Amino acid sequence: ALARYNRWMNEKIYACAATLSDAERKRDAGAFFGSIHATLNHILLGDRIWLGRMRSEPVADGDMGPGGIRSLHQELYADFEELRRERAITDEALARYVGALTPEELAGPLVYRRFGKQLEHPLWWAVAQVFNPQTHQRGQVTTLLSQMGRDPGVTDVFAMLRDEGGQS
Repeated sequence: ALARYNRWMNEKIYACAATLSDAERKRDAGAFFGSIHATLNHILLGDRIWLGRMRSEPVADGDMGPGGIRSLHQELYADFEELRRERAITDEALARYVGALTPEELAGPLVYRRFGKQLEHPLWWAVAQVFNPQTHQRGQVTTLLSQMGRDPGVTDVFAMLRDEGGQS
């Protein structure tokens, strides 16, 4: 359900952000990561780092994540439409990954390296970590969008469940 909500909200946020000009999306608005574009980029960075750890993808020495991720401020895609496409690809990968996990796998260990140190904790901690910060950071984006006169709409999980045909 969290993976579905994640995808649903990302689609809403990106659709709303697409109504802005590139300059508006990239303008430093005083948010933690500066701009809407930079915050959306950061969320994608975090997802890719955690997904890589969970899937045991190789990470080069000095990198934080697979594919050459070296910093939480690194810009992956300057072009908004490319960032949007990659967001959708990553959302699909996250949904497939978490959707296939068994209770035993979730309770099992996740072992990975961070800054040269080996860390280990239950896999479910990492799954929770993927989805929890995104909610906070998308909240920052919805605030910035609202300040620019854009309304991303309802952000409640209940709204997604209703859209999916769940009980009202």
